[in-house]
Amino acid sequence: MIRLQSVGVVYPNAARPVLHDLSLDLHDGRFTVVIGESGCGKTTLLNLIAGFLRPSSGCVSVDGAAVTGPGAERGVVFQNDTLLPWQTVRENVAFGLRLAGQPPQQRHARADEYLALTGLQDYANAAIWELSGGMRQRVSLARALAVDPRFLLLDEPLGALDALTREHMQEHLLQVWKASGKGIFMITHSVEEALFLATDLVLLRARPGRVESVRQLEFGARFAAGEAARSIKSDPRFVSLREEILEQLLHPGHASSNASGSDAGLEEALA
Repeated sequence: MIRLQSVGVVYPNAARPVLHDLSLDLHDGRFTVVIGESGCGKTTLLNLIAGFLRPSSGCVSVDGAAVTGPGAERGVVFQNDTLLPWQTVRENVAFGLRLAGQPPQQRHARADEYLALTGLQDYANAAIWELSGGMRQRVSLARALAVDPRFLLLDEPLGALDALTREHMQEHLLQVWKASGKGIFMITHSVEEALFLATDLVLLRARPGRVESVRQLEFGARFAAGEAARSIKSDPRFVSLREEILEQLLHPGHASSNASGSDAGLEEALA
């Protein structure tokens, strides 16, 4: 597993730490989602786990070995797709395998395997500019999976998508999680999205960033087992928990006016 022990991050000339005394475990096969107000350190936390950033204090480790930089066991998918527009979909998915020295036939076969997993098998020879935003993010997901990491780190990968595409992508993510068995770590601003996807929901508090709570949830597992997404999201327990977390995230003075039946009030307040 990935373990963060008493981690702190202080940026130069900052008035206070971004993260302080933060401890968290990420387990194989679990879908961990982090949510919190703007400035609570969500992206900093992901950068620590990815190895893009070193902690000012504490330790980040994988199976007890300290993280000192990026590693093949941790694949990252960013909010912007970062695809190579001069390559086909298949070539983009196989890019990491090409860098690893795999021969063309082998890497293309593996790319096709993950294109099928993400529902893009019919677009293997398409140009990137021919794809929609949601499809481009699925290409990014397939590319990260193709190099077979143990953990996928998702940096608000659905944030730039329209509402309908975003809902479809949530379902794709759960299908990929179930089929691949990977551990997934994701940050988001959407309470409903966090509840739907997470097996472990982490709430961060800000100034400095720290873990407020970790909840074990079953909504995503229910979808992966075959229950309809709309049935899950209309479940009274899902709705009640969404309202409870909205209350926790918003300032008490604004909770009554913003804690409505959608994430719109929260996202406006956290922007």
